[in-house]
Amino acid sequence: MRVPESKVIEIKEWLKPKPEDDRIEHLDLKSIQIHTQLKIPYPLESVAAGFPSPAQDYTEDHIDLNEYLIQNPIATFVLRVNSLSMKNAGIEVGDQILIDRSLQAEHGDIVLALINNEFTVKRLMKEKQQGQKDKIWLKAENPDYPNIYPHSDEQIIIWGVVTCILKKLK
Repeated sequence: MRVPESKVIEIKEWLKPKPEDDRIEHLDLKSIQIHTQLKIPYPLESVAAGFPSPAQDYTEDHIDLNEYLIQNPIATFVLRVNSLSMKNAGIEVGDQILIDRSLQAEHGDIVLALINNEFTVKRLMKEKQQGQKDKIWLKAENPDYPNIYPHSDEQIIIWGVVTCILKKLK
């Protein structure tokens, strides 16, 4: 079949297989259990990502990652991500995310949502409707995955707000 050169890229994109929606029924959530406290020293000054400052040898403060990362231990859980639907938000397959159930989700937050008894991690979008309730939908941060616009008989339940991405670089 002959295709006009101006349409080649568009047709290749159309022919690419689209991934299925990444909703899952069962989650392997792990609750947070703080057993130890580890204070990591850090310098009082900030440093640009470049040549290290000799002043970094002088630390006067400490940070406890438990306190820094977790606001409410009873309501915080860890979940391993198994989809690329949030790739452009920095969340990739194998990353672990912290989810806090005690936080109120706002427009633009990344959330763990329940829709039709299936869980998904997406960005919460709220659109103001004149004289009506806000229109709520879930945005995938990867154009290869579909956004989720609930039908009239579907309800989105926000299970928790993603507060942190745990990603090992090495």
